[in-house]
Amino acid sequence: MSNERIADVPVDGLFLDRWSPRAFDPAFELTEASLHPLFEAARWAPSAFNWQPWRFAFALRQEPRWTEFVDLLMPFNAMWAKNASALIFVASETHIKLPMAEALSPSHSHAFDTGAACALLALQARREGLYTHTLNGIHMDRIKTQLGVPSTQRVEAAMAIGKLGDRASLPERLQARETPSGRKPVAEFAVKARFQD
Repeated sequence: MSNERIADVPVDGLFLDRWSPRAFDPAFELTEASLHPLFEAARWAPSAFNWQPWRFAFALRQEPRWTEFVDLLMPFNAMWAKNASALIFVASETHIKLPMAEALSPSHSHAFDTGAACALLALQARREGLYTHTLNGIHMDRIKTQLGVPSTQRVEAAMAIGKLGDRASLPERLQARETPSGRKPVAEFAVKARFQD
């Protein structure tokens, strides 16, 4: 798979190399130990007051709970994600204990901080020769029940992880889309001083 992404200004190639495929190699197996560097990278993400609200529940394809994890995805996503080597469900703690506070209070940044952890996980995955695909087409309520998500946490997303597979394994309508996507120019999202005049 050639990656012809070109940055407008120089950045580390890792950022261009990270993309979200749907074709995963069904013969490749990850071990739990091989996920440890990914979780370690996520561990060092920044968060408000160093609260670290991210939570991950994972399963490996060769393990008994794999079918349960795949069944928690919407059918469109389950169709291709079943070939990944690991699935992670991501949740975040919705309340935070602020310095000198006696009780928890609602966190404004729990999802933002958890997204930062997921981004670092995805970049470390590329360093390890793996690919990730983050998806929101998941059964949120069933995940809460089946995976025992505490009431203090919110389900955010799922992540499929594995080695790049053959795009021909995908339905024909998805094969043409199985390529690194482009991005908006910086000028469309970074403005000086004011968001809108």
